[in-house]
Amino acid sequence: MPVAEFARYFPASSTKEMLDEWHPLLCVFDVVMQKAISNMELFLPTIMSPKEHSQGFQLWFHELMNLWMSVQNQPSWEGHLVNLFARLANDNIGFVDWTPYIPTIFTRILRSLNLPVGVSQMVSPRYLTNTYGHLVLLITALLGGPGNPAQKELACLFNSIASFYHPSNHGRWQSRLMRLLQRLPASVVRRVHRERYADPNWIMLVPESQKLTDADLQEFTSSLSGAALLAMFSKTGSTDAAYALQNLALLTPQLAIPPVLEKTYAAMETLTEPHTLTTTLSCMIGMARSLVSANSHYPEGRMHVLPLLMGSLPGVDPNDFRKCMITFQFISTFTTLVPLVDCSSSTSQHSDLTEIEKDLCFASAEFEDFILQFLDRCFALIDSSTLEQTRDEMETDTQTHLESQVELGLSSTVSTILTQCSMEIYKVALQKLYNFATSNIFETCVSGRMVADMCRAAAKCHPAESLRLFIPHCCSVIFHITDNEELQNEEELGKELLWNLQLLSEVTRVDGEQLLKYRGDLERILCVCVRLRCKQAYTLACSLLEHTLRSLSLIYPTEYRSTPGGFDNDLPIRDWGRAGDVAALGVCWHLPRQEEENFVFQLLSRLLHPELQRIKDHVSGAQPMSREELLQSLAVVQHCLLGAGSMLPPLDGPHVPDLIPSMVKLGEMKLYIGVDYDDSRENYRESICQTMRLLLHHFLEHSEDDTKSLFVIIKIISDLMFFRGTHKKEFDSRWKSFTLVKKSMENRLHGKKRHIRALLIDRVLLQHDMRKLVVEGSEYKVVHQELLCDLLLLSTSTYSQGGLCMASVRDWDCVREVWPALVRCGLSPSMTLEKPFIGRLLDDINDRIHRQHDTVGIYFTVSESCVEIANEIVQSENPAPCLEAPTLEELMEGLQRQRIRNLVAARKYEKLVNDLLDCLEDRDLPWKFEHMATDLLSLQLREDHPLPPDAVLYFTQALIHNSISIRKVAISAVAGILKQLKKPTKKVAVKPSDISGIEDPEGVCVGNREGNLWLQYDSNNLPLSQEQWDSQHYVEKMYWGYYSWPRELMIYAASEKSKDDLPYEEMSEGEKIIYEYFSDPEFIEQLMEFLSLEERKGKDSFSPRRFYLFKGLFRNYGDVFLPIVWPHLEQLASDPNESSQHCVCEITAGLIRGSKLWNFSKVEGLWQLLSPLIRTALTNITVETYTDWGTCIATACEGRDPRKLHWLYELLMESLLSGEAGSFRDASLLYVLQGGLAQQQWRVSELMHRLLAYLEPKLTQVYKNVRERTGSVLTYIFMIDVALPHTQPTSSPHVAEFIARVLERLKPLTSEQEIHNHVHEENTQETDKRTQAVKLLKTVLKWLMASAGRTFTTPVQQQLQLLPLLFKIAPVEIDESYDEMKQDARTCLSLMSQGLLYPEHIPLVLAALEEMSGSRSWHARYSVLTYLQIMVFYNLFTLLSVPTEVRDMAGTTLSGLLQCQFFPLDSTLQTHFQTLSQTRLPKARGELASTDLVQRHAGVLGLSACILSSPYDVPDWMPQILMDLSDHLNDPQLIEMTVKKTLSEFRRTHHDNWQEHRQCFTDDQLLVLTDLLVSPCYYA
Repeated sequence: MPVAEFARYFPASSTKEMLDEWHPLLCVFDVVMQKAISNMELFLPTIMSPKEHSQGFQLWFHELMNLWMSVQNQPSWEGHLVNLFARLANDNIGFVDWTPYIPTIFTRILRSLNLPVGVSQMVSPRYLTNTYGHLVLLITALLGGPGNPAQKELACLFNSIASFYHPSNHGRWQSRLMRLLQRLPASVVRRVHRERYADPNWIMLVPESQKLTDADLQEFTSSLSGAALLAMFSKTGSTDAAYALQNLALLTPQLAIPPVLEKTYAAMETLTEPHTLTTTLSCMIGMARSLVSANSHYPEGRMHVLPLLMGSLPGVDPNDFRKCMITFQFISTFTTLVPLVDCSSSTSQHSDLTEIEKDLCFASAEFEDFILQFLDRCFALIDSSTLEQTRDEMETDTQTHLESQVELGLSSTVSTILTQCSMEIYKVALQKLYNFATSNIFETCVSGRMVADMCRAAAKCHPAESLRLFIPHCCSVIFHITDNEELQNEEELGKELLWNLQLLSEVTRVDGEQLLKYRGDLERILCVCVRLRCKQAYTLACSLLEHTLRSLSLIYPTEYRSTPGGFDNDLPIRDWGRAGDVAALGVCWHLPRQEEENFVFQLLSRLLHPELQRIKDHVSGAQPMSREELLQSLAVVQHCLLGAGSMLPPLDGPHVPDLIPSMVKLGEMKLYIGVDYDDSRENYRESICQTMRLLLHHFLEHSEDDTKSLFVIIKIISDLMFFRGTHKKEFDSRWKSFTLVKKSMENRLHGKKRHIRALLIDRVLLQHDMRKLVVEGSEYKVVHQELLCDLLLLSTSTYSQGGLCMASVRDWDCVREVWPALVRCGLSPSMTLEKPFIGRLLDDINDRIHRQHDTVGIYFTVSESCVEIANEIVQSENPAPCLEAPTLEELMEGLQRQRIRNLVAARKYEKLVNDLLDCLEDRDLPWKFEHMATDLLSLQLREDHPLPPDAVLYFTQALIHNSISIRKVAISAVAGILKQLKKPTKKVAVKPSDISGIEDPEGVCVGNREGNLWLQYDSNNLPLSQEQWDSQHYVEKMYWGYYSWPRELMIYAASEKSKDDLPYEEMSEGEKIIYEYFSDPEFIEQLMEFLSLEERKGKDSFSPRRFYLFKGLFRNYGDVFLPIVWPHLEQLASDPNESSQHCVCEITAGLIRGSKLWNFSKVEGLWQLLSPLIRTALTNITVETYTDWGTCIATACEGRDPRKLHWLYELLMESLLSGEAGSFRDASLLYVLQGGLAQQQWRVSELMHRLLAYLEPKLTQVYKNVRERTGSVLTYIFMIDVALPHTQPTSSPHVAEFIARVLERLKPLTSEQEIHNHVHEENTQETDKRTQAVKLLKTVLKWLMASAGRTFTTPVQQQLQLLPLLFKIAPVEIDESYDEMKQDARTCLSLMSQGLLYPEHIPLVLAALEEMSGSRSWHARYSVLTYLQIMVFYNLFTLLSVPTEVRDMAGTTLSGLLQCQFFPLDSTLQTHFQTLSQTRLPKARGELASTDLVQRHAGVLGLSACILSSPYDVPDWMPQILMDLSDHLNDPQLIEMTVKKTLSEFRRTHHDNWQEHRQCFTDDQLLVLTDLLVSPCYYA
């Protein structure tokens, strides 16, 4: 249950409390922002009465909304924010004014779909991915209200993305679009249900003015139906579209159903496109209920039922199973909703019929014809599905998955049809089916099963009529054949006997009461057939036995018609689509009568009893049986148990004592399942149980390898324990199919369980079966224990196949026994690791423990407040408790027991640890088991109980173990132990205004301000002496103070005596052990040797485990170990080897972080040692190690006040400025520095300024790696300069000033038409400036690329000033051979064009584009169009520009804009293009490149754009424009190419629905068009 559900119980004042708590965390540069926003999403209450709104969402709505509106590049927390707004919108429809935000919200939705735009796929920043559910909720809540502004945006959104739904378009974005389409209608249905039909609840009622009207719903359906109809044929399947259409049909059937009907009829007529038929049928299935119900909006829908049913019959096609399945589903869906009764005579008896009802009555005369035709189709399907036809000789005779699905579809459809038809039609159909089944002999594998299933379906509907035909026929055939004595022992029997047995075994699955008439015949057949030698025969006889017993003994409904009481009322057509009434379902149940019970026990004594005796004789050796005979006996026993299980009382006897001590009675909870057991009869469950145990022990001694029989025995034992008529697996699959049917036929609009009656009855039966499956309340009895012990014996026998992993149990007693036992089996003489499967098994167990082991609790307490509340509940009148309230003595005893339990648990924990250590001390333990024991021991580190000293000793020694994997575990474990041993530090509360002397202003004031200036790094006020160090207040969390101050600012107390001077005597046992080892130079030497070893060449990197180890050491013990570690550190630092450098990095980072709370003298001493070491390391930095040093510095600076690390920052700045070595060192130093500065965010603005001052002169770098690194560093420098609401101007560097300075230096380039990378030969003053400018521009491009995906707000105004330069560089073709600068410029343009623009930026963009569109360079204008196309802003006059590529690009862009309906495609625009395209060309060849040709080409391109703007339909104007275009096929080559391209694209996009599209053309036009599309010129 979402936490937000509980928010309604919070008091009104809670919103303010929460905001006070989380406001200080809202620092966009910090990961803590994610925590703050996700907490708000989880907890902020949104359900309040209107008078409380001022204390609720109004406190935060505008603040968070403006934050969302102003961030870009979708940071990770944006999803949480959207979810919060969606919840707010949904809970308060009509109480929040969203109007000003609607356009931006829809822009963001469109952006988040991440659709490819334009000709070349552009680079995309990352986007929201998984918030569709919430986006959909938000859209739904915005709809409606005066003017319905959100609907207009929604229509526009779907217009612009509709073409992406077309089946010929496919890409990674498809699933996102499908999810949007699938969820939106469902969400609107939920909203309409809430407004019109739901019972009142907590959520505020929607004000009348905001409710969705019918007109609103029609607009909504119109805006989505285009996309839904295209998505039907999508490559990913039609499920999403079908679901969307189902919901649209609930809202507005008159708009949603007709277009799908049209497509369905068309698909039924064409034979060549089966996929369109399967798709349209599956969509119609979802709409069936809306079509069939008496609907005021769409009354004529019901007239389509019969034509649809008749039209679907050819779909029962033996050659296409998929089509077959969907047809079965279609027919059974419609027939479930419609009583198949001939009402044609009713027209004369009723005078109140409407015209449509009269037509329906006449049409219903066709039902009988439909059913008989359907049966004929099924018979044809069966004839072509026989085993001989579908298999080679060699193949198996089991069913394929597809065949079993068709069999299921067939039987359920026949069942539905015959349930729903009138008695007259039923009798005709039954006779037809009987004749088919008895006049042929079928093989029993494929076709036989299908026919038998159909007969069962028929028999279930009216058992008396059907059994009268089937049972006498089958019995006489079987008696006739089995009279022959010799048959008894034959292993192969004729098909006729098998077929009749199969048919009989299926038709007996009906109402048990009807079977009693034939009891004699059935009993006689069973007695003969279960003893036949032929395996197929006795298997069929066993299933006949099982089915007969189940029909007699179970409780189940006997009919599933769509109206209670049959179809005998006077006018069944008025019941079409009627929902069942939960309160008056009128279910007819089969309850076993005394006669049936007698027959069940009679069969058991005739059949089960002798088999049990046979098995006992076999065990005792009196009469041994062969394996086949034994299997046959077991089969009879198994089927008797499965058939009569519900009547056999469960196993009983004493329960296992003292399993768990409890003061509350833990007796058995018995659910009544409708069966009263008769104790006077023999308890067959007991008898089977005893016999099976005997047999099992016999097997284990004599024939362990008879696995077939063993598997049957295991199944029988499982059923003995739990089976009461239903298996869990079968129940689950029925539940699953029930939910699927319910989903496809649910009416979510009206809700209130208005399902069809058959579904409701099915649900009642499932509920009954669920009660039979409950085992939670049953007691663990001795007999269960014995059976489980037998199974355990089996699992450890030679042939064990299954195993049970008890290693991950959550109980002290169990873990304490199992884990040491697992390790000790390594000492067993029979254990060998030479067999690979044993190694695999051990790995698997170890892996499973690691994945599934939850820490078992030691200390279990119930708080006093909890006891008080429980007392209050016990004393309440309503509901009255069933137990007496405990007395005071009982409560005291309970507390005492709890204390004892905790003590015992702690002892068990220590015992487990000591047992594992004992195992590890054994020298003979193989390595695999040693590793396992170490792993298990490491899992015993816990927060609430210290690790026993012996284990601390083991792990400390294991740090220098010979095995690398044990060393790794030990490093993590010792780091954990050090955390356990960490001493608490004292914190004091300070008031920021006391330190700064300035109160924060009222309201929200974010960023750098007077009040938080004292947190900034200031090189004039660094703590360089003991006194300064103690006088400053250090805040180690970067986000405190950025947005606001916490209610109570807690910082480490400066005055406290440094705790690292802990004397040896005061140390705990564990601390002493670690102290002694780490004070030992030999131990340290060996440890350092191991730590500096290379593990995997070239794959090693900075290890957080080792870092935590050293951080813990220096944090807990101060600088005690520094003198011992230091010489090794120096030695490693001077070694350029990769592995040595890793080790230095890890220890250095651990040292710096561990020294967080050291006193000044120690820290200063540390830096005197560290500074030269880091300097040396940075001088020797290499390609392999620079990332490690970056990680090291970033880790060292994380969560540290920058003023305490001033030595480090000054050192890094200084090494950068010394700038001696080459480009690689510069890039590496920048990387390392960037790591340190990025952690400090907004608190080191002075360092940022110094760094920028250093970088600016160096921006004209020649080396690519330095340029890229500089770009990345610039991103971090300017990241703090954000334009977020309420944010003060930052004291860090500003982008605007930087760009102004850069533009000044780029002046030499602004006058050029095109910018190339080449350098002029003569080196004058002029060209030198130009060369520098080109180099600068390259670095600026790297910066723009790096910042595009990372910054929170894009400085659009400043970047726009660079646009004209970019347009001049970007290349036209996508060509790898282009130089780096052109590639970068292209990427930048693409990223910038995807940037989010705000209204105030649009004039600036247009001005920049207008300036470029007048440029003489066609490259530049081409780039402008690419930019425009993605930006969706354009200028028509560019169409008339000169070069062809620009005109093509303009055409593509224009068609996209027309398609998004950015401007209307009106007649004036078409006329303009037609006029242009008719520009006359001069005769003389030389003048061809004249303006006339350009004008004519522009006109043709315009006409092409019009055609391509409607890719999947044919508007009225299109045929004429196509004719106009065809006149240009003999124009000069340029124009001819354009026309051909357009025609080929037209052919591609209109091919799928050509039958429909061709009707829009006249015959003459079609002639011309066919000529064009298939003429030689098309292939020319």
